[in-house]
Amino acid sequence: MITELMTLIRLFVRLSLTAFGGPAAHIAMMEDEVVGRRKWLSRQAFLDLVGATNLIPGPNSTEMTMHVGHVRAGWRGLVVAGASFIIPASLITGVIAWFYVRYGALPQAEALLAGIRPVVIAVIIGAIWRLSRQAVRNWQLLAIGVAVGAAAWAGFSEILALFLGGLLGMIWLRGRDGWADRRGFAKSVLVVVMLIAVVSAILALGNNAARLWASAAEGQPVEPSPAVLGLYFLFIGSVLYGSGYVLFAFLEGGLVETFGWLTQQQLIDAIAVGQVTPGPVFSSATFIGYVIAGWPGALAATVGIFLPSFVFVAALTPLIPKLRRSVWMASFLDAINVSAVGLMAVVCIQLGQAALVSWQTWLLFAVAVILGIRWNVNSALLVAGGALAGWLLMG
Repeated sequence: MITELMTLIRLFVRLSLTAFGGPAAHIAMMEDEVVGRRKWLSRQAFLDLVGATNLIPGPNSTEMTMHVGHVRAGWRGLVVAGASFIIPASLITGVIAWFYVRYGALPQAEALLAGIRPVVIAVIIGAIWRLSRQAVRNWQLLAIGVAVGAAAWAGFSEILALFLGGLLGMIWLRGRDGWADRRGFAKSVLVVVMLIAVVSAILALGNNAARLWASAAEGQPVEPSPAVLGLYFLFIGSVLYGSGYVLFAFLEGGLVETFGWLTQQQLIDAIAVGQVTPGPVFSSATFIGYVIAGWPGALAATVGIFLPSFVFVAALTPLIPKLRRSVWMASFLDAINVSAVGLMAVVCIQLGQAALVSWQTWLLFAVAVILGIRWNVNSALLVAGGALAGWLLMG
């Protein structure tokens, strides 16, 4: 057991220090390590975890580390893997926050990041290519993945598109033969409706939170003590779906407009730190906590925003095999999986529009795609090579 835990620590500390580009990139690098190289999971099992993780609040890639840790070493592995991914990135963010408060500016590393971004796009494409070969097993699944991706591209709610894709797949993929098991169908629909109801309640609570906070804070300023910060970020970690961009929109309504704990410029700088540092984007909470209340605030904000994910993953882990054993829910999972791949493709396109802006970035992207897909070069090495190439070509 100790050997397994040390293996998890080494892997996820390294990913925490090299995984740039947000959740899609982190999941791509994880797939390369735990499916392609170490064979800890089959591609189908990995896809099931990706699909299921999209159904719960919190940072998806961080929750994937917890799932992988549980597969390898049980409940201790879940905690160790999650902590190994969170802590190094949060420490980096905390040091940057100390630098920021002391000197009033962020360190400059634009050339390195300009080289990393196109490589990250290539890493995501490699993962999409490998996962789609497992996820797209017939034309119906292909149609569902394309439809969910198109809906997300058009601005439709990602989580709602995901659920609708799963529900459509559950009904469509079973075909005429499945309707003989009407009792199983009724039970499965009930489970999906309950899931949708829970998620809808969480989203409604999150969407109305700023209004509730504004009413609570009206006429009596709230002091941003570490305890208050911890509770604030605990709530956010419990109700937040979506990417880091959703997180920042949420924080703008609460921290800037309602409580006035941050200025608009400080929040923008926190967004920059979340995007340019490796590891989970939610480690921006560490930066914000430090700016507001020093190291105690950084610790409280970090624990608050990540703690719910450990609880959600612990609750979800026993359910996934049970869902896979039901023929109806297996179809639901298959559709969720291909929908998640569709969402990854949309994120990849959006990131590519921002990252591929010069001949140098296109060159790095093309080389990384060839090395990653044709020769299966380790994704962490690709990222490190991209940083060096960016410094040489654009420094």
